[in-house]
Amino acid sequence: MKNGLVIVDSGPIFSLAVINQLEVLNFIFDSIKIPFAVWEEVTRNKTTEQYQIIHSFFKDKTHRIAGFNELSFLMDYGESESVTLYKELQANFLLIDDKKARKIAENLGVKCIGTIGLLSVAKDKKIVSELRPLFKTFLQNNRFYSTALLNVILKNHNEKRIDYKT
Repeated sequence: MKNGLVIVDSGPIFSLAVINQLEVLNFIFDSIKIPFAVWEEVTRNKTTEQYQIIHSFFKDKTHRIAGFNELSFLMDYGESESVTLYKELQANFLLIDDKKARKIAENLGVKCIGTIGLLSVAKDKKIVSELRPLFKTFLQNNRFYSTALLNVILKNHNEKRIDYKT
């Protein structure tokens, strides 16, 4: 059974693209949408290594918000449109990593999950076989996740921890 509609912010998009795991979203959710502001963010730089896979995966998943974005003074444009779109479409989840934006969203009643939590679910469902190589790729590509958090998740899945220098 899948988990309904997810709205995805740009941070998780870049992270999942770096580890070539955007397809995880299709396995876990019935439907995937991104607000137009996030589309603009993730397709702005056409020279990045992940541009083509991001563009191909999300080109038919963009959605413009219908109302006024009243949250743009609290968080960045993409994050605020993600929360607004979540509310407008009555989504089931918001995939977002930014700690401040996530806290604001949760205070507004938004059900959030982060990239690391998503990958943990994917491991539980046997969609991915190992988390450690994915987490190491995050760190090698300057995706900013706490090594301590990554190691907690690895321990929960009986995988070898990551050294801070790895």
